[in-house]
Formats: sequence, C-alpha cells, structure tokens
Amino acid sequence: MIPQQPVAATDGIANPAPLGLCAFGLTTVLLNIHNAGFFEINAMILAMGIFYGGLAQVIAGIIEAKKNNTFGLTAFTSYGFFWLSLVGLLVMPKLGWAAKPSEGAMCCYLGIWGVFTFCLFFGTLRLSRALQFVFASLTVLFALLVWGDATGNASVKQLAGYEGILCGSSAIYTGIAGVLNEVYGKVVLPVGTVVKV
Repeated sequence: MIPQQPVAATDGIANPAPLGLCAFGLTTVLLNIHNAGFFEINAMILAMGIFYGGLAQVIAGIIEAKKNNTFGLTAFTSYGFFWLSLVGLLVMPKLGWAAKPSEGAMCCYLGIWGVFTFCLFFGTLRLSRALQFVFASLTVLFALLVWGDATGNASVKQLAGYEGILCGSSAIYTGIAGVLNEVYGKVVLPVGTVVKV
C-alpha cells in the first residue's frame, strides 16, 4: 500500500477545495434534513443556499481557476450556481417573477444535474476515493430526487433526504481532511489517494 501524502500549496495560493467541499457539504446536509422530513423549507436553508453553498463555492471555483485546476473550477463554480439557481426556483414564484416549476420541470432540472454529476464522477477516478464517494453518492441523490418528483412518492423523497445527509457528510469529511492534513503536515484523515499511472 502506497502511503498517502498531504497536499501542500506550492504556488502561494491556498487550497480552495476544503472551502468548496465544506460549503457544498454543510448546505447539502441541511437541505436533506428537510427532505428527510425533519423541518420545512425556511430562511435558514435559503440563506445557506445563497451565501455558503452558492457564493462560497463560486469563490472556491474561481480560486481553483487561478491554481489551473479545471476540475475544481468546473465543479465548485457549477455547484455554487446550482445552489443559487435552486434558491431562485423556490423564491422567484413567491415574488411573482415566474410560475412555480411543475414536477416534470423539476425532474428535468434535477435530472440534468444528475447527468452532469455522473460525468464529473469519471474525473474523480484520478483524484481520491473520498471524492469518488462524494460524486457517486451525489449522482444517486439526484436520481432519487428525480424518482421522488416523478412519482410523487413521499417515501422516496424521504429516502433521498437520508442519502443526501450521507452525501453531504462525505463532502464535509473530505473538506475537513484537506484542512487537517495540511495543517498537521501528515495524514490525519485519510481520503484514499489514487495512484496515477
């Protein structure tokens, strides 16, 4: 077994991946606690979607661009704008700016994000096992959300909530691992480094 080495920034720019992963993970967990049926959509989720899941991920993506990381740029910026668009889908109808999306429209919205996530999953095969789990579980989450909206089955939506909590938690773990492994200069939390050939 090859020992895992922590990643250290060598270009004078801090690693933005932990920020992006934590922003995605915390927001995903909170939304999916709602999906699991513990509380209704409220300002806490919307605010997290705008400011942490949304803006913080976009910022992380822009920093990834400065680090010449196309995968990080694409993933963090895209999912940041996913959160902003999701908040827009919830808020715009209440403001009278647009009609509420139908279940079919939401299936298309969530489905295209699932396809996008599945495509990005193949990029993680060259990164780490932890990221592979994040993107695989996110693909499953989108599939469950589409299934739930397509059928109107409350049990499927609740299952998606629990699966989303797992997905978000895995992103938080991966983000915190990036922070702690760098701070301590050794592997504190393993992420399953992939050997590149």
